[in-house]
Amino acid sequence: MHVIDLFNKALHLPTAETAPKGRPTATAATQTHFVNGHALAGPYLEGLETAIFGMGCFWGAERKFWQLGDAVWVTAVGYAGGHTENPTYQETCGGLTGHAEVVLVVYEPQRVSYEELLKVFWENHDPTQGMRQGNDVGTQYRSAIYATTPAQLEAAKASARIFGAELAKRGHGQITTEIREAPEFYFAEDYHQQYLAKNPSGYCGLGGTGVSCPIGVGISAVG
Repeated sequence: MHVIDLFNKALHLPTAETAPKGRPTATAATQTHFVNGHALAGPYLEGLETAIFGMGCFWGAERKFWQLGDAVWVTAVGYAGGHTENPTYQETCGGLTGHAEVVLVVYEPQRVSYEELLKVFWENHDPTQGMRQGNDVGTQYRSAIYATTPAQLEAAKASARIFGAELAKRGHGQITTEIREAPEFYFAEDYHQQYLAKNPSGYCGLGGTGVSCPIGVGISAVG
């Protein structure tokens, strides 16, 4: 296969028929969050909410959310939005599964709002690049918001309209972020969890556009 064929393949999502079927058991065995010691996969405390974001390489994206402090109970990296059950990192990065690299955020909505999470999301990557993020190219690096509640979905769409207008003012293209109800989230392998806490000098290709996302404009999704 020519190099150009490999590149084009990396930019197109597979179908359910062409993706690997996967496996019935999880590939990850992580028990606790490396930074705060909380149970990574739960059970979570009553009253906590979950959110799922794709911002390119999930190592740097996850760090942005755990840095919000103890109002964020757990962050975890994983795969979502594709067809393969319990995918591996190799399958996902090969563009075989259709999954995006994503971050699961478990947070206390009375202390940090979904609106604030959206601000972190929009300001810390470029949501106009389609199937890539900077030098990271492939379907797994696409921008995505997977809403876990109807209120989140409404807030995410509203924030995209508002931030899209701000981007346009600065000469950026249209937002390509995939925004939809949350599909199944699959935890990534242990060595990926909180990677930049375990490897402080590790790779992080995360970078925003320099455009500020307005908040306090009536976008909210609590409960």
